[in-house]
Amino acid sequence: MTNAAKAVLEGGPDDLPERIVSLTAPGTDVKIPFRGGYEHFKATARHQETTEGELPVYEWWERTEIPG
Repeated sequence: MTNAAKAVLEGGPDDLPERIVSLTAPGTDVKIPFRGGYEHFKATARHQETTEGELPVYEWWERTEIPG
């Protein structure tokens, strides 16, 4: 997988297990299932150097609950 298909997540729950995630399509929002809900992240114009190379930064913006 190329670096263009991954992103760094910033913000949200401190105990989110993954901070580098795969993207379905660059620039689209990321929705991570976590503790009975979803953590939502939006693309920013920033990039961050990581162990996987320079990746786009996605910033947390809301949590929604999983119905049920």
